[in-house]
Amino acid sequence: MKISSFNYLIRQGFKGIWRNKMMTFASFCILLVSLIMVGFSILISINLDKIIGNIEEQSEVAVVVRDKVSNNDMLKLQEKIEEIPNVSEVDLYSRDQAWKDMMDKMTDAQKDYFKYADDNPLPDVFRLKVKDIEKLNDTTSQIETFEGVESVQSPKEFADILINFRRIFVIVAIAIVIALILVSLIIISNTTRASVFTRRKEINIMKYVGATNSFIRIPFFIEGMVVGLIASVCALLITKFSYEGVYKILRDDHQLFGFFGFNNIYSFDSMFWTVTISYLVAGAFIGAIGTSISTGKHLKV
Repeated sequence: MKISSFNYLIRQGFKGIWRNKMMTFASFCILLVSLIMVGFSILISINLDKIIGNIEEQSEVAVVVRDKVSNNDMLKLQEKIEEIPNVSEVDLYSRDQAWKDMMDKMTDAQKDYFKYADDNPLPDVFRLKVKDIEKLNDTTSQIETFEGVESVQSPKEFADILINFRRIFVIVAIAIVIALILVSLIIISNTTRASVFTRRKEINIMKYVGATNSFIRIPFFIEGMVVGLIASVCALLITKFSYEGVYKILRDDHQLFGFFGFNNIYSFDSMFWTVTISYLVAGAFIGAIGTSISTGKHLKV
């Protein structure tokens, strides 16, 4: 295709936006609402995933060491635990420190009861955190086989609940996003069909003089893409101000912010370029593809 022809088609695409103001406005509103809904669904999804990830990081496994294990064997056991790929952090909570902490929490009467104790009855414990909570059972089973380990205590039931919740959440989030995109494509397609129908005489004349379907379709494609880009910019601004407003409310309420793990949600600035590019690409794609689908179906008028 010649450059002059391509420039002509681009101009026709922009002219079509102005000539069909009502259809353009309808497509714009549909895309705007759809992009906002999809955008907020994704933002909520990634923030919930981060909150869940933070809960995972706080899940602690306690490895109880057997009595009378030498310091040398203790170091070897710690090294073996640290070598496990799924272990991210290992700390020794010594029996002496545990005894001291327990005494600090006692009343004077309770301390008098234990002050004549000949031996510290508490065990040495390794506290560790895992990288992937889904591999928690495998990790604890491996540690239980190590020499010098008395027992391993881990939040297995809580981990199973968390894993199942995350899987269900991911499936639901993906289903919602796909459904919203499909609905947007269908509505845009139907809106464009009305636009094609109003210009059926113009299209017929173009076909009679030898214009190909691709030549006719390109202006519609450009119309949809431009409308999608405009809608995506507006959706981005609405999302930005809405998200920052909610973020500020949550941040100002420090008790709520920390209790529910909201202190781990992303600020909009940290996601700005990712969200911006995603909105622009999604808007242009949905607008252009939705228009192309309809145009391809209804060129024979």
